[in-house]
Parts: sequence; structure tokens; C-alpha cells
Amino acid sequence: MRYRKLGQWGLRVSEISLGAWVTFGDAVKDKETVREIVRIAYEGGVNFFDNADVYAKGLAEEVMGEVLREFPRHTLVLSTKAYWPMSEDVNDRGLSRKHLLESITKSLKRLKTDYVDLFFAHRYDPEVPMEEIVHAMHTLVERGYALYWGTSEWPAARIAEAVAFARANGLHPPVVEQPQYSMLYRERVEGEILPEAERFGLGLVVWSPLAMGMLTGRYDGGIPEDSRFARYPQFGERFLTEENRRKVLRLKEVADGLGLTRTQLALAWTLRLPGISSAITGATHPEQIRESLGAAGVDLPKEALARIEAILKGEA
Repeated sequence: MRYRKLGQWGLRVSEISLGAWVTFGDAVKDKETVREIVRIAYEGGVNFFDNADVYAKGLAEEVMGEVLREFPRHTLVLSTKAYWPMSEDVNDRGLSRKHLLESITKSLKRLKTDYVDLFFAHRYDPEVPMEEIVHAMHTLVERGYALYWGTSEWPAARIAEAVAFARANGLHPPVVEQPQYSMLYRERVEGEILPEAERFGLGLVVWSPLAMGMLTGRYDGGIPEDSRFARYPQFGERFLTEENRRKVLRLKEVADGLGLTRTQLALAWTLRLPGISSAITGATHPEQIRESLGAAGVDLPKEALARIEAILKGEA
């Protein structure tokens, strides 16, 4: 496992990380499986574990926190997020100072820790002034609830605005952005987010690097009944096209030639960019996290990268 800095900042995260989004939401009732997945990740060198209050409505935080208590806290980089509604209450959502302070307090209890290393604004909130958002995040850092704060799926212009406001007022700026990024969803990050992140020294920790499983090859022959696309058709509508299916089949030739699985190829491709600090993976079965860990430390040769690019552009 290699460890990368978050942009210009001193914190280092494992290039392969484990997230608790949809997959933990699915598997969270089977606590022994979750425990095994987390343990395999940790023993494989993963130090960055990503979560959010909204994942399984707090249950994902509770289960992950219970497992991670087994490991020394200083060896972990824990993150969580706030923005999405957690109840019907009018203030139990968004990025108001009230919600951010209350949300992180509840998350810390569920995670069974005194602080998180990273606290994300889970989306941009146009109803809250940037002044309020940045001041609230600064307060959380100053109080020691979080060591750093970041953004997730924010427009590039709003990230720039947050950094500028923080710097102008002597406040803690965001240090990391968490966008969606994969072989099949790349234009926004490469064209908008990455240039701004590099300009301001932010790291990127990307989610869905396997395009919700499309890049693993699981959907070569259709949609299995127990698959994620079967449970969440909206993801299938985005990624499961005949064009993408042909691309994924061609990528198998590249992966086989390198002695990799398509999962490992997709993760290594994501990490080819030095501006990417970590690829956040998910797992509902232990063998899935073992496979993802096989991408750690893999540098794809130039010839393979060129062939991948041709396949993704439909030129091969």
C-alpha cells in the first residue's frame, strides 16, 4: 500500500480506501461480514475509512465505529459528512451552522471516537451563505471535532469561493474534495475539478471508481438479480449501455495482459493521476476488498494507458 498526501497538506491517506456508502448500507445488518471486510482492509494497509451520517441513517457509522475501535486510533484516518436530511425536522439538513455542529456531534457518538480526521460538506448548499459554512467548519476544526474539512460534489467555482473566503479571513480552508470519478465518468473531474484542486492545493478522494460496478465485468452478460444495478436501477441507467459494455469487454484484454482483474485495472487507472489522493472502494463480500487491494502499488505502463485511452474514446 502506498500513502499519498492530501494535496499540499500533511495528512497522508492510503491510495485504496474503504467507504461505507451503498455497500455498507446493504451489508450493515451482517455485522460479522462488515467486521471481516474492515479487518481485511486494515491489515492490507488501508488507513482511510470514509463514512457519512446519511449512510443507512447512521447505522453505517455505528457498525464501522464498533469495528474500528479494535485498532489504534492514531493509525486511522476517519471521515464523515453532513448535508442530507436525517429526519423530517426543518433544521436537520443542509449546511447551516446549527446542522453542522449537531451533525458532527451525533456522528462522533456513532463512530465512538473523539474526533474525525476529515469532515465533508456532503453537497453544496445554495441556501446558506458561504460565510456561514466556512465559519462553521472553522469552528469544528478549532474545537477539535475534526482535524480538516472538505467538500463533496461541489462545483469548482464554489470550492474556489470557499478557499478564497477562508484565506481572506484567516479561517481553515477546505483541504479535500470528494467527487465521482471513473473511466466512465471523468470529464467533470479532469476538466473542472482537478485544475482548481491543484491551484488551491486540495487533494481529491474519489468515489465510485468502478462506475458502480460496471467496470468489474459483472454486467458483461446482463444484470444479475442480486446486483447493485438490480437494486438501484438509476445507476444502471447511467452506466449500463451497449457502448460501455463493449468498452468493458475490451478492457478485459488489457487487464489480462497485465495479470490484473478489471477491478484492479480500473483502480490503478484512477490512481494514475498524482492529483488523486485515494480511490474509495466498497465491498459487500470479503473477496471484493481483497481484489481491490490488489491494485495498490500498481503503475500502469504507458502502452497500456494509451490502449485504455483508445478504448474509452471508442477508437479501439
